[in-house]
Amino acid sequence: MSTASNRLMVSSGPRPVVGTLIGDPAGIGPEVVVKALASGLVHDESVPVLVGSAAAVERAVDFTGVKARVRIMRSFEMPSDDRGVIDVIDTGALPAGFLPLGEDTEAAGHATAEWLDQLDALARDGSFAATIMGPISTGSLKMAGKLDKVISPTPGESYLVLLTGPLRVAHLTDHMPLRQVIDVITADLVARAIGQVNDAMRSWGITHPRIVVAGLNPHAMGDEERLSIAPGVEQAKAMGIAVEGPVAPDSVFRQCIEGRYDMVLAMFHDQGHIAVKTWGFSGNCVIMMGPPYLHMSVAHGTAYDIVGTGKADSSMMLSAMRICGQLASGQGFGGETK
Repeated sequence: MSTASNRLMVSSGPRPVVGTLIGDPAGIGPEVVVKALASGLVHDESVPVLVGSAAAVERAVDFTGVKARVRIMRSFEMPSDDRGVIDVIDTGALPAGFLPLGEDTEAAGHATAEWLDQLDALARDGSFAATIMGPISTGSLKMAGKLDKVISPTPGESYLVLLTGPLRVAHLTDHMPLRQVIDVITADLVARAIGQVNDAMRSWGITHPRIVVAGLNPHAMGDEERLSIAPGVEQAKAMGIAVEGPVAPDSVFRQCIEGRYDMVLAMFHDQGHIAVKTWGFSGNCVIMMGPPYLHMSVAHGTAYDIVGTGKADSSMMLSAMRICGQLASGQGFGGETK
């Protein structure tokens, strides 16, 4: 399927085909995926196709009581687009009959790594308009020696973006000690990040993105603001980008929630994560900016302690699936509700 054809023509118009990795088969990933699909809302925004173990998906259907039939595909083909059918691309990466539950295994790590490669390849060849990664286990990937398959935020190259209703936060840096963050922040890095965020938002259908940059220090009054952040903002403005800052970090997130801005660029991990998880933890989801296609995920792990109980909260996966469809089709954030 070519890049131009990764939208399926249906009676309601073209919708993007979105590929979703089920996550580690031993965790709640398959359960939250089938629950999200069972809501009946995912197909309103996209045509969903899963990548992973069909047997794990069938087991999740049993665990959750979802009324659906699993359709196995050995390679990408035209999706059924039937709300009562769950399409799964299963190339046999997980050994037949091997379905561990609630534990890390090397086999699951190898399978997850292969599925990640398949997801990426199908996005790059145009079969998928966008992708979503279910909750994976870094423990299983580490046992398989495949941790390198996970995209990690790298300043200047890739960024983590958290979404929860009207609050949307991109992170200039991610898992980095604060002492190191201070040395990493430069005017050029700030300007580059603003430009990348602006370009991404425009590709999602936001024609005039309004970006705001958080300060690093209380009241945004420090050497970092004066010497690095403010000059970076000015560089971005000179490129024609609608951006403001640095704004005091104790106010900037509230201003985004109130609708003054479309996206906040936070300086470090906890600065953005605390705001997002305080404002609306349930239902938040993640964009990983960096790949040459829209790539999303959820903000929770495999939850081995509740796998198989049917209690897993699917709200984050549902948000990821719906928002991914909206952004991939150029609708912007218009369909979001808190």
